[in-house]
Amino acid sequence: MQYVRHQTADDVGKLLLRVSLAAILLFHGIFKITHGVEWIKQPLASVGLPGGLAYGAYVAEVAAPVFLILGLQTRFAALVIVFDMLMAMLLVLRPQLGVIKPQGGGWAVELEALILLVALSLVFLGGGRYAITRPKPTSR
Repeated sequence: MQYVRHQTADDVGKLLLRVSLAAILLFHGIFKITHGVEWIKQPLASVGLPGGLAYGAYVAEVAAPVFLILGLQTRFAALVIVFDMLMAMLLVLRPQLGVIKPQGGGWAVELEALILLVALSLVFLGGGRYAITRPKPTSR
């Protein structure tokens, strides 16, 4: 009986991680829908990448969060977000990677790092039982 309660708590935790991460990222996605992604093309070009990759932000910040909320292909959706955050940190926020904020002493890229690490956690954890794509039952 204790295993069932523990498993339920794990699944509620996975649901909370999925929905929280998705909600935060959807604000970024809505901004990109309303303001476009043209500004991303220059940082991509500066490292020799095609500007068309900028449209991947819609996938990572709109489609992937919707998939997370639904629990649909959670590991893949989370991996897309990990890639998106790595690109954001390396292409746009690189000058801030070693910076401590003077207000409060936080890391300048702590939000992006937290998004990346929560998404990476979901890559390993999966979506849990409260998801459309559910884990296959295992015998214990």
